[in-house]
Amino acid sequence: MNLILTDPIYRNQLLPLVYTKPVADIRIGIKTIREKWETVFNTTSSTLTQAYLSGKYPIKIEAKNILINASLLPTIELVNEISKLSENTILFSEEDFLACHISSEKLSALVNQKISVEKADLSNRNTLSTPILIKHTWDIFHLNGKAIELDFEIIKKNQKSKRLSASNHILGNALFVEEGAKVEYATINTKTGPVYIGKNAEIMEGSLIRGPLALCNDAVLKMGSKIYGPTTIGPHCKVGGEITNSIFFAYSNKAHDGFVGNTVIGEWCNLGADTNTSNLKNNYSPVSVWSYADEKTIKTPHQFCGLTMGDYSKTGINTMFNTGTVVGVSSNVFGGDFPPKHIPSFFWGGANLNEEFELQKAIEAANKMMERRGLSLTDEEKKIFTQIFNDTKKIRKA
Repeated sequence: MNLILTDPIYRNQLLPLVYTKPVADIRIGIKTIREKWETVFNTTSSTLTQAYLSGKYPIKIEAKNILINASLLPTIELVNEISKLSENTILFSEEDFLACHISSEKLSALVNQKISVEKADLSNRNTLSTPILIKHTWDIFHLNGKAIELDFEIIKKNQKSKRLSASNHILGNALFVEEGAKVEYATINTKTGPVYIGKNAEIMEGSLIRGPLALCNDAVLKMGSKIYGPTTIGPHCKVGGEITNSIFFAYSNKAHDGFVGNTVIGEWCNLGADTNTSNLKNNYSPVSVWSYADEKTIKTPHQFCGLTMGDYSKTGINTMFNTGTVVGVSSNVFGGDFPPKHIPSFFWGGANLNEEFELQKAIEAANKMMERRGLSLTDEEKKIFTQIFNDTKKIRKA
């Protein structure tokens, strides 16, 4: 069966994290949502996403297709229900589209006419399962503990963990270590949740960890790190200082001291030394954040909510973020006072300076960061940069 992951109708609620990528490539738990579905169905996938992203993420249509809401996390029950869908049948949970089995003719018609799959002429079925859906940016850290547990059980079932050296102090037995991981003189408490250490990842001496934690492939915890779960450190990230209930997608750095809590950091971001995020208001009331879908500030259901940062954004040393700050794509934030709680994409400055980060300079800066890892922006990625720059211009001028 051909597997296709589709952006949900509430995709804009997940901005700025999905400006540069489909919803399927959000990382939550150990794996991205795409990797989770590819693992449970033992196949590869393509994506039905925004037009400006489709050059990098094209859709592949075959005679028979399984279309899945890309914000949906797989569970055993849902995988079984989706596997049993008859052709041209759609699966809902109340008002939420979950998945459908759709022919190439019907799917091609939807794509060509730009009709959402929820409005497709298919037979309806309601699930008896309780789906786990990522509908807002704050759902990523709020549901990260459950996502780590689900991924951990699949990995533990199919593979065997490596052993750590006797220099480490391990509490509990919910630890999984991949080939090539380097860990010395660390304290790891798995009684509070599972801890996964990916291939060639490194935990330096003196690190203190309370699970759940996912330290993904080639990621590094610097010396003396203090990590409270549920936290995910994505592939090739380097982090240190104090972190609680936060997610770093991939290739992002927080290499120095400073506190980050209830926070989601995109790809290719860098937090300067002693960058700190507030995650709790002084009056203990629910946190409000900027919503791209509503084009205004809205109240979250959570008392704890820190920073949300889009891809390629960076901070200077000693940057301070207010509770519930949202930073767009490719912004540079610096200065000695609190910057605005909503920082648009391609922003340059802080509390007292608000300039536009020129497109070509932003592309050059991204390339220089990527070159340090032996990578560079492709032509398609440069087109995506340009589209985001143009689409967010009105927000910068507001």
